[in-house]
Amino acid sequence: MKKIKKIAVMTSGGDSPGMNAAIRSVVRACAYYRVSCIGIYRGYEGLIEGDFIELTARSVNNIINKGGTILKSARSEEFRTKEGRAKAYEHLKENEIEAMVVIGGDGSFTGAVIFNEEYKFPIIGIPGTIDNDIFGTTHTLGFDTALNTAVEAIDKIRDTASSHNRLFFVEVMGRDAGFIALNAGVGAGAEEILIPEEDLGLDRMLESLKKSRRTGKSSSIVVVAEGDKSGKNVYQLAEYVEENLQEYDVRVSVLGHMQRGGSPSCFDRVLASRLGVKSVELLLDGKTNLMVGLKNNEVISTSIAEAIKGGHSINQELLRVSDIMTT
Repeated sequence: MKKIKKIAVMTSGGDSPGMNAAIRSVVRACAYYRVSCIGIYRGYEGLIEGDFIELTARSVNNIINKGGTILKSARSEEFRTKEGRAKAYEHLKENEIEAMVVIGGDGSFTGAVIFNEEYKFPIIGIPGTIDNDIFGTTHTLGFDTALNTAVEAIDKIRDTASSHNRLFFVEVMGRDAGFIALNAGVGAGAEEILIPEEDLGLDRMLESLKKSRRTGKSSSIVVVAEGDKSGKNVYQLAEYVEENLQEYDVRVSVLGHMQRGGSPSCFDRVLASRLGVKSVELLLDGKTNLMVGLKNNEVISTSIAEAIKGGHSINQELLRVSDIMTT
């Protein structure tokens, strides 16, 4: 098998803390194994346009602690077309790039699978998404940092809630998955946690808040994943409580994109470093169409197709703990 001499790296989809650390790891692993490394700006859009830059070990100095991604990210409608993917492949051939590392979520991996099927181009995926909703790894890059950001924000909101005897609905990210809401809710001591996987309903939430009131709680925090189906949105939930529990002074706080930013936690930096090295080593071993991940604190690989389709399940034991903790 011909030895790979040039590997490209890109970040795609929503940014997450730890992406820069992963870029750094890929670049330095390439330098260690004497392989050239090319950075692709703006994900698949940059791949189609040939927006490339050569990266060396010194190019990635002092980025391990930075949030976001130095390679930028973008959605690409053109890459969904055969013509767009053909342009992308031509740019890779012109620049003698022989393999690629894609850092992103399920949408990015779906594009990687299709591209690999069409052109047999070697690709390894690194899961970078704060939602932690990819099969084949216990942790995705950015999840731990986003959790810590959410818990810190909820802690501060609780200070205000306690001072004014208020009920706060705090919305965290998680359109299709409740991992952030469940973990942050337990970690911040929320009185109720609403997630897409468990449709608890408005009546259950109302009864829980009444129970909290009866047991002497004068303020409460309800953590809501943005994809929760209890109401149309967090503001409707707040209105419902105001109408049915008028003794509560209700407020809403949407944490939004602040959860995506910030310096990555030590856990995410170490995880990114491990996954980046493994992705390069897999490519040099002739492997392709795999995603690297973490299981039982060991770096493993899963087929990208399985990572996309494998689905995710909420931690039932943590759900049970959350029910006990809200007593």
